[in-house]
Amino acid sequence: MKVLSTNIAVPRPDPSGRHALSGIDKQPHPYLDITIPGPNYGDGSGVIGDTIGDHEHHGGADKAIYAYAREELDYWEGTLARSISNGYFGENLTTTGLNLSELLINQQIRAGSALLEVSIPRQPCATFARWMDEPGWLRKFTQRGDCGAYLRVISPGRISAGDSLELIGRPDHDVTMRMAFRAKMGDMALARHIVAVGCLAPVHHNQLRDKLAVRDA
Repeated sequence: MKVLSTNIAVPRPDPSGRHALSGIDKQPHPYLDITIPGPNYGDGSGVIGDTIGDHEHHGGADKAIYAYAREELDYWEGTLARSISNGYFGENLTTTGLNLSELLINQQIRAGSALLEVSIPRQPCATFARWMDEPGWLRKFTQRGDCGAYLRVISPGRISAGDSLELIGRPDHDVTMRMAFRAKMGDMALARHIVAVGCLAPVHHNQLRDKLAVRDA
């Protein structure tokens, strides 16, 4: 299990037109210096020098760093019949040898000299759809069910391409990133289980709880 590529944004106009800039175009860089951003959206990235265009929905403690597996990029290369480079899905860390979808929420990971923690799933957005320029992309990505993983920063440090990944401890619940993604995208049975477990960060726990309350009203 290792970091195959460390990636940082090349700012460009938001392909969806909703924001002035987007940081979805991540390009390989030899290393990333990791910091702890503020708690809220708009408080910046956990990667020093990274770019966030949508400050309403990105950045902050629970979306400090985004990781995606090279194995999944390879799957999409084959499915879409096009080349997909490391960083192309907007990930800061392109990993290999680690199934991110099967990681438990709040699993801690040592990467380089930084300590990270699995936080919340990605929700595919209009910027991602326009960037990919594939018909029905959001539906295809959702059906595949592998959303990568947002990570919070427990201890700052430096992560370099080639660094090993080490899982630290194990959370005492069964909620994986795949389960959290499916719940976020509308699986109410899973949402009910995840709310009962109470493993998500408060704002995301409350979103699922409120969806259930509307459904049950």
